[in-house]
Amino acid sequence: MKNLYKLIFPFAMVLILILPFSGCGVARQAEQVSALANCEFRIISVENINLAGVELESIKSVSDLGMGDVARILAGFTSPTFPLSLQLNLEGRNPNTKVAGLNQLEWILFIDDIQMTSGFLGKPFSIPALGSANIPVEVGLDLKQVLSGRSATAMLNFCMNLTGVGNTPTRFKIKLKPTVIIGGKALTYPGYITVKTDYTSK
Repeated sequence: MKNLYKLIFPFAMVLILILPFSGCGVARQAEQVSALANCEFRIISVENINLAGVELESIKSVSDLGMGDVARILAGFTSPTFPLSLQLNLEGRNPNTKVAGLNQLEWILFIDDIQMTSGFLGKPFSIPALGSANIPVEVGLDLKQVLSGRSATAMLNFCMNLTGVGNTPTRFKIKLKPTVIIGGKALTYPGYITVKTDYTSK
């Protein structure tokens, strides 16, 4: 991914210079950072979607919603909160012959170009050489707060699209900001990597 390469390249160059003077552990960390520069990411699936207590995984049409489901969703419009939770599954692809890794990952989720919420993955993960790895992102938010100021019709259309019974498919996008730790020092990239449903080199 070109944007990721631009962000990591300056760090990689510094690491190349310090490698001859570093221990084996730091050298291994540096190799993983360098490999990360050529990795690509995409959204592979969204699952466990729960809106106001209604599981939306298998909802394909209005007829799939039971009376209780409809009642709970409609009640969400008048309730103090309108909870939405889901799991966004990312895939990282590593074309390098070395393992790629990072230590932390900040993220910002957008649905239909609306910034929904943000979070932080503090668990280190790696992407195997010439392979891929899945990265699950657990999301929870209050639609009442996120869509504050929007009309009831706009909120209803958003929910209908999210359930899969609206006229417009829901578009998911996530922005990532990785952090790597080299020799005990954290390096956080200054920009964000925008990830959609397709791999991209742009």
